[in-house]
Amino acid sequence: MGIPFETVTLTSFGRNKQLYFNILEEARQIALTENEGKTVMYIAMGAEWRPFGHPRKRRPLNSVVLDEGITERVVTDIREFISNPSWYTERGIPYRRGYLLHGPPGCGKSSFITALAGELEFGICVLNLSERGLSDDRLNHLLSVAPQNTIILLEDIDAAFVSRQESKQVSAAYEGLNRVTFSG
Repeated sequence: MGIPFETVTLTSFGRNKQLYFNILEEARQIALTENEGKTVMYIAMGAEWRPFGHPRKRRPLNSVVLDEGITERVVTDIREFISNPSWYTERGIPYRRGYLLHGPPGCGKSSFITALAGELEFGICVLNLSERGLSDDRLNHLLSVAPQNTIILLEDIDAAFVSRQESKQVSAAYEGLNRVTFSG
């Protein structure tokens, strides 16, 4: 259930293909400069990530109030992680990092992620784990095709963990729907 891409066909006289590469590179540079100083948000559309809305002006880290030292510890840990991918690959350790932010709604979890992405000049891929039709396979695929230099924000992670002893009523409500099970 994908969305078709627009196709553009370029035709010219002559044999010099370099002109096309130059045009495409110039277009890419223009697109990149439009996002300078901004955070790009992505959402999952089918089997791919698509930009969502307009890029947002970067939020400064000091605009989020957390307990003393937390911001600095997280930023230091992320920067160390980013600066040394070979350490992980040499040891056969998957190169990924996860943080579980918890707290009541409105306490600043999403604001902190937005500010962190701005500080690192990363985008944010938002994936709601309670989304209808999200299966283990689709989740794994989306994680593997996420754009480089993005933070993957898993929303409603608590909704993904359902008791193994569900009532018949709850099981019937989810019958026929794909759900994330984290079973492997």
